[in-house]
Amino acid sequence: MKIKNVVVIGSGTMGSGIAAHLCNANVPVTLLDLKTEISEKARERIHKSRPPLFIDQSKIDRQSSELNYSTIPDFDIACKDYDNFLNIIKSFEPEIHFLPASNTGLDSIYTHDPCIVTNGGAILCNMGKPQRSNEPDNIEKYFTSIGVPILGRIEGTGTLEGGDIIWIDERTVAVGEGYRSNMEGIDQFKHLLGDLVDNVIPVALPHWTGPEDCLHLMSNISPIDHDLYLVYSRLLSVSFRKYLLDRKIQLIEVPDEEYASMGCNVLAMANRKVIMIEGNPITQNRLENEGVEVHTYNGSEISLKGAGGPTCLTRPFSRYDQ
Repeated sequence: MKIKNVVVIGSGTMGSGIAAHLCNANVPVTLLDLKTEISEKARERIHKSRPPLFIDQSKIDRQSSELNYSTIPDFDIACKDYDNFLNIIKSFEPEIHFLPASNTGLDSIYTHDPCIVTNGGAILCNMGKPQRSNEPDNIEKYFTSIGVPILGRIEGTGTLEGGDIIWIDERTVAVGEGYRSNMEGIDQFKHLLGDLVDNVIPVALPHWTGPEDCLHLMSNISPIDHDLYLVYSRLLSVSFRKYLLDRKIQLIEVPDEEYASMGCNVLAMANRKVIMIEGNPITQNRLENEGVEVHTYNGSEISLKGAGGPTCLTRPFSRYDQ
């Protein structure tokens, strides 16, 4: 018998915990309490307490191989690591939104990829990884609910993912062309942007380890400041690397031994203030030598096994220049 709906009476620790497990199993839940404010707080706890797509170990076991994870993440460690990552984010005092967990999968924790945010609104992507095809719809529903305008959508045979987008400045954007984003998607992206930008720069990506692996442009480049980038030059095209240098952008190189541990995937929370995965001491030292403030977290379960670093785990949609 299929359960169509569940009502949980009481939204304390036990009630909200039961509701969370049911929601994460895609069972519609109504949470009741004598006071509305108590049930509202419980709902917030359900959304914020842990990465909503790491539902339980059985779901992780089932989905991780389908999504080409390197090994199966451990649920309990993943929850702990995500809480630590979230606490670092909170230390910068941003306004944080949490994508509802309905109709999602493990890869949905990588919220950077299903959309691109521009000064004219959000552009919904058409995912190059077929298993993630429903994620842009979830982003659209949530953005619409909080008043974020939708500029358009990549459609048809065009594919585009947020990890392939790097804003060089407000009027210039680079786009990786590889297995996740193709030229048709880039052309649609350029058309949607219209006069919001002056230049869209396609950047060819290498084959590397093949189409099943995740190689975005941001796998090889992380902007740290307007004039400082972290890069892995071995996987950059000569023309694009030269373009960055011609713009007087200083490049900090990630060593070979720290590329696989995602030393190049760094999230800038502010100019020269970043979050990165721990275990990349050479890269961290090179950043700190340039005056960069570095915060680290254990990314073994939520980053390394799913090939999604701190940038992938977030989707900034409003930034203020400093």
